[in-house]
Amino acid sequence: LVFPLLEFLSSRDVYQADAILQAKVELLSGTGMVDYTGELYKQLHNTDQLPAEFDEKRAALIKQLTESEHKTKHIREVIENPEVADALRQDKLQNMKLLQDSYQCTPEMVLELYSFGQLQYSSGNYGGSADILLHFSILSTDPELTLSALWGKLASEILLGNWEVGLGDLLKLRETIDKTHFKTPAEQLQQRVWLLHWSLFVFFNHPKGRDGIVETFMLPHYVSTIQNACPWILRYLVAAVITNRRKRNMMQDLVKTIQQVSYMYQDPVTEFVEALYVDFDFDRAAAKLEECESVLENDFFLTHAVDDFVENARFFLAEVYCRIHKRIDMEALTTRLNMKSEDGEKWIVKLIRESRMDAKVDFKEGTVIMNSSYNPVYQQVIERTRNLVFRSQVLNGAIDKNSNPNKKDDAKQKGKQPRAAKRQETAVAA
Repeated sequence: LVFPLLEFLSSRDVYQADAILQAKVELLSGTGMVDYTGELYKQLHNTDQLPAEFDEKRAALIKQLTESEHKTKHIREVIENPEVADALRQDKLQNMKLLQDSYQCTPEMVLELYSFGQLQYSSGNYGGSADILLHFSILSTDPELTLSALWGKLASEILLGNWEVGLGDLLKLRETIDKTHFKTPAEQLQQRVWLLHWSLFVFFNHPKGRDGIVETFMLPHYVSTIQNACPWILRYLVAAVITNRRKRNMMQDLVKTIQQVSYMYQDPVTEFVEALYVDFDFDRAAAKLEECESVLENDFFLTHAVDDFVENARFFLAEVYCRIHKRIDMEALTTRLNMKSEDGEKWIVKLIRESRMDAKVDFKEGTVIMNSSYNPVYQQVIERTRNLVFRSQVLNGAIDKNSNPNKKDDAKQKGKQPRAAKRQETAVAA
């Protein structure tokens, strides 16, 4: 998954081209993509000849693929049969027994599927590896290998760009990590750290990913993971909240988290939020917003969200500024928003209209006058005591129930007595 990041950096002037090319060769040298690695090697060293080790590695890889394909041929034919797929159940032990008794498939064959899936992934055949690792995760009874297969399946879907399927795999992997009992808490922490980083590929490419990243990253155990192991992930959480106004109610909790880790990690994105919502330093917030543009443009995950981030960040800045000032100079606010005077005035008027602020725009004076939005004292009293009667009734009922525990039993006993007397009268008459 590092390769797409290197490809992105190669299109930027952040690092030297030879350094990026060297990093690609070193990364791919441990995989089965021998031919592609050879082409990069030729570019790096400006030569047409490859070392003999490339031919040896290619021959060894072809041999491994051929042997593994032969070993898994039978079980792949079986599990790809629609009748067998319909017969499989949630119970993996029962599935294995069915395959052994009816189709002569052994546990060793299932284990070989894992090795074959690894080889397919290493060779760059991500479609094949995704299918094989999916079959393995369904059949395997080994929890560790099943978890590893889920990671491989997710990586394959990410590299294929199948974001809808990848989101489903991501949620399944998150559930598995949360339910698995690891040997030590550190192992579970490491799994969650990996999940946070890998999920960025899915969340920032899926149409509904910005909702998903907020919902996942703001879960208590993932907030704890960010605070303890990877505070730099806050950049992406902040960007998701700012670019998604529907999640603006999460800003208060997000600010608390930023404050807690500020001694460990800060960048222009987190500093913008801190300057705006903690210090109310609008000049510093405006300066950090300018820095955010260059930072996001060179960020693989956020480069396509720069315009959305800047637009919504201006909205948050202007909204806070307007709510704590009585009289606002539109020229000064426009300057803080880094906008032209005419465009800034139109943007401020649009902001007031969309946010439904109680304000009056004076174009002659170039000011915005904010009207007081505080409720009168009597209205505040009504709001606070609105549910008082209902709560008092519930409390009285609870007190009566606790103070007279035998009251209900006495009522039941009284109800039984007339029935008993009636039965006795019927018997005497008979």
